[in-house]
Amino acid sequence: MKRSFRYAALVLAILLVNAINGLGQSAMLTLPDASQAARVGQRIGITDIAIDYHRPLVRGRKIFGRLQPYGTVWRAGANVNTTIAFSDPVTIEGQPLGKGVYGLHMIPGETSWVLIFSKDSTSWGSFSYNQAEDALRVSVKPQAIENQEALSYEFDDLRPNSAVIVMRWEKVAVPFKVEVNTPEIVQESLRKQLRGRVQFEWQPWMEAANYLLDNKLSAEEAAKYAEQSISIEDRFENEMTKAQALAALGRKEAAAATEARALGMGSQIQIHGFGRMLQSQGKQNEALELFRSNIKKDPNTWVAHNETARLAVARGDFDTAIREMKTAATLASGSIKTQHANLITLLENRVDINQ
Repeated sequence: MKRSFRYAALVLAILLVNAINGLGQSAMLTLPDASQAARVGQRIGITDIAIDYHRPLVRGRKIFGRLQPYGTVWRAGANVNTTIAFSDPVTIEGQPLGKGVYGLHMIPGETSWVLIFSKDSTSWGSFSYNQAEDALRVSVKPQAIENQEALSYEFDDLRPNSAVIVMRWEKVAVPFKVEVNTPEIVQESLRKQLRGRVQFEWQPWMEAANYLLDNKLSAEEAAKYAEQSISIEDRFENEMTKAQALAALGRKEAAAATEARALGMGSQIQIHGFGRMLQSQGKQNEALELFRSNIKKDPNTWVAHNETARLAVARGDFDTAIREMKTAATLASGSIKTQHANLITLLENRVDINQ
């Protein structure tokens, strides 16, 4: 008798909880959820974040401070445990949190909320929540919003290394910032990726080296990657990457020799592209000198006439520049021809296209 009474009491408790949360489903059968399931995700850099939750409705009720009392742990959704997963280590509001799947709980308050990331992600809501299993707790400030009928999680303020996750329900928004160290995560990922099939191709090694250099990571590792790329297939592109890595290491003579070797291998278009990169870096004299030598390779191409126009602009001779750029446009095709048309318009308006 006592056992059956306890079972009946448990069922009654479940039914009461379901009634509070607007749940009409059985505890033992698979039936539609009154609070529908949802998943939202975001990739920051190469780090994946996913939130699985259920979406209760307000339905005219006063939620926070009444149905969900202030100062008590809430499952941050409805039905089962709300979970949040990170494929890499992150920081939450500046506090470190390892990769993994966490049960997400919240403690609402009038002026401050507590976010809880629990190591237990499989419990049913917060009913068996245990503070000893906390992986992280942070406090955040709630914001007042217009009434939102269905609870939602969204990713706002997206940046290369961060995003703000916002829980919105009723008239409250609860934001918290997630940050990832994308450069370091990618650096470690590259080491693993370059042990796969891609290790036999020259491009991945060069791309990995360029990433390290662009993000001011290990120049020494970049130089090794560039050298490995060259060993597979010696090309203008990976020789230039090696030169940049050597320069970053302060090995100026070796960098200059490698750059000279690359320029000797490069096509007229490749060298033109390198010259334009120098101009974007403010190295005008180096770029113009490179254009002069590049023109000699073949003075009858669109590249040569384009570079002749740029040399004329540097002298302030816009009439010659316009004439040369028009010749380049007649020799170019496709999107290159369109780009030249735009350059001609700039020159006619006396715009310095070398900047």
